Formats: sequence, C-alpha cells, structure tokens
Amino acid sequence: MPTWIQLVFLACGVCFILALKGLSGPKTARNGNLLGAAAAVVACLMPFFWTDLHLKHVPLIIAAIVVGTIGGVYGAQKVQMTQMPQMVALFNGVGGGAASLVALLELHDVVEAGGDAPWFNLAATAFTIAVGAVSFAGSVVTFAKLQDLMTSRPVVFPGLQYVFPIAAVAALVMGIRLVIAPHMWIGIIIGLLGLLVGLLLVLPVGGADVPIVISMLNAFTGLTVAAGGYVLSNVLLLIAGTLVGASGTFLTLLMARAMGRSVANILFGALKGGSTLGSGEASDRPVKSVTPEDAAIMLAYADRVIIVPGYGLAVAQAQHTLRELVDVLDARGIQVDYAIHPVAGRMPGHMNVLLAEAQVPYEQLREMDDINGDFKDTDVALVVGANDVVNPAAGTTPSAPIYGMPILNADQARQVIFMKRSMRPGFAGIENELLFDERTSLLFGDAKDSMGKLLNAVKAL
Repeated sequence: MPTWIQLVFLACGVCFILALKGLSGPKTARNGNLLGAAAAVVACLMPFFWTDLHLKHVPLIIAAIVVGTIGGVYGAQKVQMTQMPQMVALFNGVGGGAASLVALLELHDVVEAGGDAPWFNLAATAFTIAVGAVSFAGSVVTFAKLQDLMTSRPVVFPGLQYVFPIAAVAALVMGIRLVIAPHMWIGIIIGLLGLLVGLLLVLPVGGADVPIVISMLNAFTGLTVAAGGYVLSNVLLLIAGTLVGASGTFLTLLMARAMGRSVANILFGALKGGSTLGSGEASDRPVKSVTPEDAAIMLAYADRVIIVPGYGLAVAQAQHTLRELVDVLDARGIQVDYAIHPVAGRMPGHMNVLLAEAQVPYEQLREMDDINGDFKDTDVALVVGANDVVNPAAGTTPSAPIYGMPILNADQARQVIFMKRSMRPGFAGIENELLFDERTSLLFGDAKDSMGKLLNAVKAL
C-alpha cells in the first residue's frame, strides 16, 4: 500500500473518531455525522486510485455503489422519525451480512490457495462469518418487530432454552474445525448456524427491550467489521469497527441501566417470564377526563410546567404544535421544561432529534437525573404520548415487568395532564396507575389534534 494512501486512511480514521465525538452532543451532532460520512466516502474511493491493487470487476463495483447510494438516499429521505429505529436495525443488519459475505470470499481464496493461512486469521474469519450472520438475522427480526410485520411479543417455543445454546456451541465447534482444516463447506455451515443463533437470540425479546437489542447487534456488527479489517489487513476497517463495537456496547449497557435490568435478563428474560411486555389489554377502570379548555385553564394558571414527551408525540408528529404551545406559555412568564427519559421513544436521543426538528432550544431539554427533583415543585406535568417512562409500577410493583426501571417522577407534580389516544397501555403492555390518580386528568384524542385544540384554548384565555 503506497504511503500516501496509508496517510489518507489514517486521516479517515481520525475523522471517524472526531465524528463519534461530535455525535455525543446535539449541537455538534450534524457536523459530526457529515464528517464521518465524508471520511467514509473518501475511504471507499481510495482503492480506485491504488493502481497496484489491480481491481477486478470494476463496473460491477461501481454499479453496486450506485445502487447502494440510491437506496440509502431514498431510505433516509422517506423514513419517518418514528421509523428511525427500524432503519437503524435494517442498515445495521446489512452491514453485518456484508462483513460475513466478505469473510466467506476471503475463506474461498484461502481454500483455493491450499488452506495455508495463519491460525489467527482463520479464527478471525470464522468469527466474522458467525457474528456477522447473527447480526444480520437478528437485525431483520428486530426490524420486523418494530415495523409490525410480526408480533412484538416474545416468541418462544418448548426447548428454546436448549436449542439456542446447542446452536451457539455448534458454531463455536465448527469455528475451531475451520482453524484446524479450512474448507468452504465449514464456512457455509458456520454462516447458517450464525443465522439460526441470530433468530433464536431475538425472537424471545419483546416490548421495550427490542431497541436495546438493536444497540447490541450494532456492537456485533462493529466487532465483525473490526475482525474483517484484520483479515483484510485494512487498518481503517479495524479502527471503524472497533469504534462501532465499543460505542455500541457502551450504549447497550447504558440503555439496560436506564431500564433497571441486566443485558442477560433482557435477552433471556422471556424464557422465565421476565420480558418487558404485559398483556396489552386496555383498562375499563374509571378515569377523570377533561376538555382542551379545562386543560388550558390548568396550564394558564401554572407557574411551572414540565412536558414529558413520548412515542405518541412522534407518531402524531405533534412536536411543532407543542413547541408553539410552549412559546405561548413562555411568553406569559410560565417556566417550561422538557423532561427527557433515556429510552423515551424507541432509541436514545429519539426525543431530542424529534424536538430539534421543531427548533426547541437545547437548554429546555433536560435529562431525567437532572429534572426529576423538580417535579415536586411543578404545578402541571403535561405527559404527551408517553406511558411506561412515567409508570409508578416501576418502583412500587415487584411483579411488574418494568419493575426497577428508573422513571420520570411525573406522579409528584401537583397536577398531571395525560394526553392519550385511548386507554390502551404503552409499549410494555401494562396498566399505568398514574392514569387513575386523583391528580391526573386525561385529554383523549390524537396528540396532534388535541395539541392544536389545547393551543387554541390557551390563546383564547
């Protein structure tokens, strides 16, 4: 590899690190994303300028790049904010599948050359094939669950607790067999076992656990890319894959902590009835409902209001109307903040991005640990499309599937306005006792429609 290409790859690696740093804050996230994308484009172009590489099938490579670019741009433009986790899962799965296929091609070259390769290279190849296949299959299932192409409830069957470890151990055994005597058929079997393990890993996961599994599979893809970089002797792939693997692992642990559960319990809880998914049945218990005019009076005479946004806000695309309502309240001297739960929506940062679309000032977005102590001094907590993240059962009901999950203390506010479409439970599928509290008033209807009526009622006061 020419020195100048090595220097370009080094610069791209530095850009990936700076991009990841930029993504750690909302004000720098856009520039960080653009920097990482630009570095990836440059890295993909470099092989075309490496004359000694003697690239083959250049027209097919260019055609694949064009197809992938068109698909990526189209998907990014058409995807709704509520579907962002599904897109992340799908793109992540494609990355893991690609890494697995590349490793199979490298194995084919090794076998054609007589199987003479260092044992560590063969081990890295087996790892890439297996884990890449796990990431691909698992990501497809998470996409299907979030896109409602299949049930979001845990899918289990008798003997699952035995089939899964047997498949995982079989993949490990075949990996060792590949290192001892590399053959193409062994690599194919490893890939098929990886697909099976990916399916069995994700099928039992349901409810609010699915986004956490997406993050974990993202880490898996990063590790396969890093191992593939070792196999291909490509330092840039090694750097990029390590960054994705490390950050994905860290994010998975943070999300699990936000849910108050361990990663092992999230993955295998359904086998013993521990998934974060209840019956999903709507309650017929009596509640206190109000009109937009009643809710407007409560807001207009408050000194302090905290907004708790959730997935329902994203589905209804009501963030712009909500921001306008907050502006009206702010103009009247009412202190308003947004309380952001770590797993509000479907992924970390989901609510931040959604509200950033509506030009909500960053200083109004406050994280759970920072704002939880303020609820007791708050006149009105306005819950918009959220449910599980304010459910007191997380701290009071040991039998609840979300027990132990840190929540926003909306139940400590003097009054609560709960905007819901119906009495159906949230993503976890369990009843929320806050709905039946004497301080809680429910404003039923589509969040965007109800928010518009609430805004007009506040303006009319």
